[in-house]
Amino acid sequence: MVKTSSDKWKSTVLKYKKQCQSILQISKNIRYAGVINNYGRTLTGVIKPTLKPILKSEEVKHEFFIISTLLTLRKDNTTSIGKLDHVLLKHSKVNIVVFLKNDVAFYVSINSKEKSLDKIISSIKKTI
Repeated sequence: MVKTSSDKWKSTVLKYKKQCQSILQISKNIRYAGVINNYGRTLTGVIKPTLKPILKSEEVKHEFFIISTLLTLRKDNTTSIGKLDHVLLKHSKVNIVVFLKNDVAFYVSINSKEKSLDKIISSIKKTI
């Protein structure tokens, strides 16, 4: 049986969701893992079940739009400065780590009290 475009898309989104669930298992301080496309639209996302989201719906849309714009503009400089490994945004409440992979961005928020960010980042890279 031949897979339709819709079947392939559902399969891809399911794969991303499983990766996000695996990312959440890496550390108790990871709050959220999601995947966004080039336009800042959420393809999938998983928040720790026991946590309340920090951002409201409209704030999330703005945040993801900013991230997608940043990553899109950075692509133009890849030949000059090299491939982007990850982006780290440090805030007082959370750290945001963004990874670009196959034209989607993995967006991960981590409690700011986490001390071993390098170890978490390394583990996330292996997961995606």
